[in-house]
Amino acid sequence: MRRYATLRLAAVLTGMGLVSPVLAQAPSGCENIQKLMQERQALVQQLNTSGKGKKRLTPTQACNLLGRLVNNGNATVKFATANQDWCQIPASFIDGLKADNEKAGGYRGQACNAAKQQATLERRARQQAQQQSQNPFGGPDAVTGGPMRVPQGAL
Repeated sequence: MRRYATLRLAAVLTGMGLVSPVLAQAPSGCENIQKLMQERQALVQQLNTSGKGKKRLTPTQACNLLGRLVNNGNATVKFATANQDWCQIPASFIDGLKADNEKAGGYRGQACNAAKQQATLERRARQQAQQQSQNPFGGPDAVTGGPMRVPQGAL
C-alpha cells in the first residue's frame, strides 16, 4: 500500500517536472511550490529507505516523520489552491495531492496509535519492575502462587 502511494507521488512529481518550465516562466512566488514539493520528496524518500535493511523506524519515529509529511501536504495543498490560477497549477495535480495527503494522514494515525500502545506497554513494564524490586521476596508466595500471607497464631 505504501509502495502504491509512493509510486503515485512519484508520478505527481514527474508531472510537476513537466509543469516546472511553466513555473519558471510564471510570476514570482510560484517557486514556493517547488520548494514544498522537494521537501515532500525528501520526506517520502526517508520513509522508503527506512523500511529497508536492519534499521527500521520505531512507531514514534514513523509518527513524527508522517506528521511532517502531512503538515507539508497541508501547506502544499493550501498554497496550490490559493495560487492555482496565478501559477497555472492543474486541478488534477491538486486533487492527487489531496488524495495522497489523506492516505498519509491515515498511515500517520496508525503509526501514532502504535506509538501510544508501545508507550503504554513500556510504562506498565517499568511499573511492574519497580513493584517487584520493592518487595524483597520477589512478589507473591512462590509456593502457593497466591498473595503473601501473614502467619496465624502465636509467634
